[in-house]
Amino acid sequence: MVVRIAIGLAVTAVCLAVAGRRFFWISRLVRSGQPAPDRLTRRVEPAAHAEVTEVAGQRKLLKWTVPGIAHFFTMWGFTILLLTIIEAYGALFQPTFHIPGIGTSPVVGFIEDFFAVAVLVALAVFTVIRIKNAPGRRERASRFYGSHTTAAWITLLLIFGVIATLLLYRGAQINTRPRQFPYDNWAFASHAIGAGLSGLGAGVNGTLATTFLLLNVAVISGFLVFVSYSKHLHIFLAPFNIAFSRRPRALGALDKTPDMDMENVSEDTVFGAGFIEHFTWKQMLDFATCTECGRCQSVCPAWATGKPLSPKLVVMGLRDNMFSSATRLLVGANSGRDGAANDQAGEPAVRGQAGDAAAGAAVAVAEPVPLVPQVIDPDVLWSCTTCGACVEECPVDIEHVDAIVDMRRYQVLMESSFPSESGLMLRNLENQGDPWGLGQSKRTEWTKALDFEVPVVSGTIPEDVEYLYWVGCAGALDERARKQVQATARLLHRAGVSFAILGPKESCSGDPARRIGNEYLYQEQARANIATLDGAGVKKIVATCPHCFNTIKNEYPALGGTYEVVHHAQLLDHLVRTGRLTPGGGYRGTVTYHDPCYLGRHNRVFDEPRTVIDAIPGANSVEMRRCRERGFCCGAGGSRMWMEENIGTRVNAERTAEALGTGADVVSTACPYCMIMLDDAVRASGKEDDVRVLDVAQLVEESMGQPAG
Repeated sequence: MVVRIAIGLAVTAVCLAVAGRRFFWISRLVRSGQPAPDRLTRRVEPAAHAEVTEVAGQRKLLKWTVPGIAHFFTMWGFTILLLTIIEAYGALFQPTFHIPGIGTSPVVGFIEDFFAVAVLVALAVFTVIRIKNAPGRRERASRFYGSHTTAAWITLLLIFGVIATLLLYRGAQINTRPRQFPYDNWAFASHAIGAGLSGLGAGVNGTLATTFLLLNVAVISGFLVFVSYSKHLHIFLAPFNIAFSRRPRALGALDKTPDMDMENVSEDTVFGAGFIEHFTWKQMLDFATCTECGRCQSVCPAWATGKPLSPKLVVMGLRDNMFSSATRLLVGANSGRDGAANDQAGEPAVRGQAGDAAAGAAVAVAEPVPLVPQVIDPDVLWSCTTCGACVEECPVDIEHVDAIVDMRRYQVLMESSFPSESGLMLRNLENQGDPWGLGQSKRTEWTKALDFEVPVVSGTIPEDVEYLYWVGCAGALDERARKQVQATARLLHRAGVSFAILGPKESCSGDPARRIGNEYLYQEQARANIATLDGAGVKKIVATCPHCFNTIKNEYPALGGTYEVVHHAQLLDHLVRTGRLTPGGGYRGTVTYHDPCYLGRHNRVFDEPRTVIDAIPGANSVEMRRCRERGFCCGAGGSRMWMEENIGTRVNAERTAEALGTGADVVSTACPYCMIMLDDAVRASGKEDDVRVLDVAQLVEESMGQPAG
């Protein structure tokens, strides 16, 4: 017994010391990031909800049915089997030890065996999936291939070792005299093992019980060490990362770090992230938490259309750079050589899992490595549409978009480096207040096609006007988007909703500037718009452009502009449900609805546009395969509307092909960017005579006898 206790405790102590030192080192590394005070003040309720739904409930993983269920049972299996770990350590001291109160309950025995078997089944599922999806030699050699299959197989083997040794020592316990196992046949798996070992006799079974008990303790302890040095860090880090995520359900606003106040800058101010140390501690926690599962990559529109952007590889590259920069981050570039060497010598990194940190006793502090282009290729950085599909899909709530935009901010504001074609857009925005440079005088031209007058706010908005209609640059200045705005205005007028516009006083919301990384220009635009809105006494705003809607609703409050903002699809839904608008029978056909990213994923407006379409008597709705939370981007977001798309296939062509595949005669949406992109792709496919791209407002208006333009 003494030997058993000594071996078990010695193995555990060594492994706990190694793993504990590693976790402490990672904690220091994460905490070396820039402050993120808003993450520490997050309300308890949404954080608790995220923990329950995403950690305990595995909400995002269960979207992937088979692997999701397998992961669910693995996670809960190890949670429930904590009871068996307690029992194992107790058995080191007393073979008949059981947890007081519940330790001899047949129900506990059944639950433990059920989850042990469930984990084994899950391992079989993971094994089949890995074999089926194993990359070929060429893929493994590709720089785009990032997951580490060796580590994954070791993980599966260690988990199998934990469960196998557990069942074997429990099975052997059944055949000892006096019998050490109390659960009778309720522990069905243990009894099945015990039946196979029964012919060996009580003495041999006693020896096997001790042997497999020690092996169980050793595998559990070794697994802890392996996890601390592998991508499976997420087992321990994910609950923290999810708790500090500010967006459990909708993407909403981009992160605004404290040093991004453009009205208070100094020569030492750094905008965005050009080196790993510029990221916040929450972003560094993101990097360390990545599971390399590839779900973000599988839904990324850039990756799907042949661009080099993989959200997974972006995070992995930043994580590897963080680990390889650990010496500098922890001890500083001015620290002594010995201190740096000693700190890093204690952390030999597993290449590709914990980074590329150099090992050895005599390591100088490495020079900082610019993230772009050394870690992240410029084509990767500028391929992002900021659609948020990666964030939506990530099971551990990594915020890829914020990291990408932060790197864009550094490139634009610190390096003056960005796609050349975007320069004209930014100059137009700065000088004319719109991306096309058409000027404020054309902001009211869309109203000429209406048979009623639209009030233009000259001073304070009249008290009898319910909404300020934020038209947006595309709605006011693009010919196709104007039809969307005109249809919306006519429907509001028909329903008796009073509204006014700013006309020449309206300027770009700043969304294109912010998404491309020009935070200075965004804040300049936003502050000017807030001053205009506040000066006019505006309280309620309706917007047709989801980008304007998202920016004014979610991002202006950080600069002091707080308003009640609705999207026109939401307002139309309200008017239809309350009987103020009644769609007619003027349209009959099949409609497929495309979810704009900034209306859908970013703001969780999924049902309202569909409810409006479903209210049209002659409309037969059909969904695309990628819809709602998993909707596929049109390609215009992230300021991509003003960038050339020279790599791979066009995102809008990919999305339009999916829409055309439904057989619908109308592709409907609720965003001017999406209308333009989808209409371009329909025309390019030669299907413009068969398929129309219409806003939901145009579709409703057509049903009421007004031909859509």
